[in-house]
Amino acid sequence: MIFKNRAKIICRMSKENNTPTEKLFGSKTRAKLLKLFFENPEKSFYVREMTRVIDEQINSVRRELLNLESIGVIKNETFDNKVYYSANNKHPYSRPLTEIFSKKIDTTREKDVRETTWEDYCRPVKNYLKGLIVTNRLPGQDGIDLLIIGNDKTKKLTRWAEVIEKKQGKPINYVIMSADDFSYRKSVKDRFVEDIFEMEITEIIDPDKLIKG
Repeated sequence: MIFKNRAKIICRMSKENNTPTEKLFGSKTRAKLLKLFFENPEKSFYVREMTRVIDEQINSVRRELLNLESIGVIKNETFDNKVYYSANNKHPYSRPLTEIFSKKIDTTREKDVRETTWEDYCRPVKNYLKGLIVTNRLPGQDGIDLLIIGNDKTKKLTRWAEVIEKKQGKPINYVIMSADDFSYRKSVKDRFVEDIFEMEITEIIDPDKLIKG
């Protein structure tokens, strides 16, 4: 009997450590998935992207995807033999879920907030980063979200990109390129680099004037 009571206390303490949102939705993985979908209502994600971004086990993610899909708050589509999941914006609960999980930013200050944020993000790798291009890649659009230019021999930029991905709370399609490689590709009008410049660019960090020079 004593051991049963101890187990109940431990179980109760474990539940009390959950965030209010996790308590509300009954599952940490479910709450993280809902946040991912309804913070990014126009984007779609495949399973391994989700496990990496929300940092949960793949079996737990698959189980909660089935639950959410059975309710109808998410939907799936298949592209190139991959199943992509996204928020079902036509569901009656779509709007309240978006209000709960989306980050509201004053549109008059959005540009300033974004610029400050990327400057802050880049500070830890300023000795390795020679340039950064941030694009506004649309759902299903080809291309990349980040072009990272710099020295990645120690893999510091790779680890930094993974941290940024988690801070952003969504999968990021990025490419890391050395300064010499970027300069050469730019000089010969390489198609990959040209395609990036044709995308909508929301941020450029260019301390060495490699990108705009």
